Amino acid sequence: MTDQLISLPTAERDDAAVAAPSPWWRDAVIYQIYPRSFADSDGDGIGDLPGIRSRLPYLRELGVDAVWLSPFYASPQADAGYDVADYRMVDPMFGTLDDARGLIGDAHDLGIRVIVDLVPNHSSDQHEWFRRAITEGPGSPHRGRYHFRAGQGEHGELPPNNWKSIFGGPAWTRTTDPDGTPGDWYLHLFAPEQPDFNWEHPAVADEFRTILRFWLDLGVDGFRIDVAHGMVKAEGLPDVDDSVEWHLLDAGVNPCFDRDGVHEIYRSWRRILDEYPGERIAVAEAWAPTHERVANYVRPDELHQAFNFSYLGTEWDATAQRKVIDDSLEAMGKVGAPATWTLSNHDVVRHTTRMLQPNDGDEVAGRRPIDVDPAAGLRRARAATLLLLALPGSAYLYQGEELGLPEVVDLPPEVRQDPAFHRANGQDGYRDGCRVPIPWGGDEAPYGFGPAGGRSWLPQPDSWAQLSVAAQQGRPGSTLELYRAALALRRSDPALGSGKNLTWREAPEGLLVFDRTPHFRCTVNMTAEPIRIAMPGKALLTSGPVELDGAEVEIPADTTIWWAV
Repeated sequence: MTDQLISLPTAERDDAAVAAPSPWWRDAVIYQIYPRSFADSDGDGIGDLPGIRSRLPYLRELGVDAVWLSPFYASPQADAGYDVADYRMVDPMFGTLDDARGLIGDAHDLGIRVIVDLVPNHSSDQHEWFRRAITEGPGSPHRGRYHFRAGQGEHGELPPNNWKSIFGGPAWTRTTDPDGTPGDWYLHLFAPEQPDFNWEHPAVADEFRTILRFWLDLGVDGFRIDVAHGMVKAEGLPDVDDSVEWHLLDAGVNPCFDRDGVHEIYRSWRRILDEYPGERIAVAEAWAPTHERVANYVRPDELHQAFNFSYLGTEWDATAQRKVIDDSLEAMGKVGAPATWTLSNHDVVRHTTRMLQPNDGDEVAGRRPIDVDPAAGLRRARAATLLLLALPGSAYLYQGEELGLPEVVDLPPEVRQDPAFHRANGQDGYRDGCRVPIPWGGDEAPYGFGPAGGRSWLPQPDSWAQLSVAAQQGRPGSTLELYRAALALRRSDPALGSGKNLTWREAPEGLLVFDRTPHFRCTVNMTAEPIRIAMPGKALLTSGPVELDGAEVEIPADTTIWWAV
């Protein structure tokens, strides 16, 4: 196995490219931090901003370019902070606004940019606007900022339409008027505690422009836009075919998502971002039915990047992988945007577990986790990671994947906090398994996540002592050292991440082979059997053990090799 980092020959580039490097975000490696599960500074069992701040040197050593922080705003936490009560305040469980300033400053000192989550589709039901809409009753001007409607039926006892919540059940909840009588209904595509904003109301657009400026003035480098394909609803809020079941994770054509009206919102936001120095960006969490529809979000006058969920959900098959890579590069190239690549995040089963699950076309993102062979899952996940990091564009990593953490599939029902867990439909409520706090060191829980003898808000498996940062640090062949080596190689030659250059090479069935520069080749065996090929050059990095003596090399199943050619 190739454990030692080998220098990659510099690819040939013209003088103009050297003089004018591409913007940082076009090839950035961005690391997602789920704040409540990253590092706990005060021992309450919940991660916080001071904890993140203390671990920034680790991220610098890992080699990432930026961090994306999931929500840390003031929130009742009905949906882990994606129900925001105040977009300009830090929730006390995570710290203070001064902690946020300090974190941003320290990150910048280490050369790490900071992206924060923005949740514009809905607020918390504890947001001042919504509380006033309820307490002031019908006629309140604040009701126009949400979707309040009279019910159907003789006494308004039925919801205004047949829309369903992503989390299961109807997408409408009936209010009680100040006099105690049943009132209007309000729309919530997610939990009842998350009422949807009405983006046709000018006050909503004005408010979010000021929110953008607030955080840009504080120094953030960009925003990840939650449910970026939402916000705008079809005029009149029409019924949908009752036979159609929606999932946020595989949204097709419907009256709630991917409406053309969202693009004018993003054009106005892009103008604000462009006013600020330092190449501030916005990233769309946009689920859309085609690559071309996703590309609409990253046209030159809109957002900068969009998550590539099609790639995340593609099965481990050479033909399928090649197609999604080609389709992604082609669609993004037409609008001049970089492709993005990701394998895990806070909403889907970790790819160490998911990639061994059968893909039956229904669970496209592995929402229902099952037990798999952990060694086989890790082997495939490591191979997939080296493939991802060899592709042109920007890569997103999810905290703990660099440790090879598996999905926790056996959490007892009483500890789960996903609001969808007990519902019959929707996303199935299995997101807690990828949100278990990560291990930093030690032989007992919480494994350095917080002070010794402390706890964690979700229980950590006993086996995680062997997967901690301390256990893997400096250990040849560990997943942590594989990530560090891969990111260092990628950073050593900007041509690896940037640009559109990818040339496929002829290869035996089941083997993906492509060149990225005149000096770099990637080979990936996606079959269950070893494949023997002529040695193409000097191995730079392998995802698993490989015998490298002789004129030929046998590439084991589920293994990726980077070569200097």
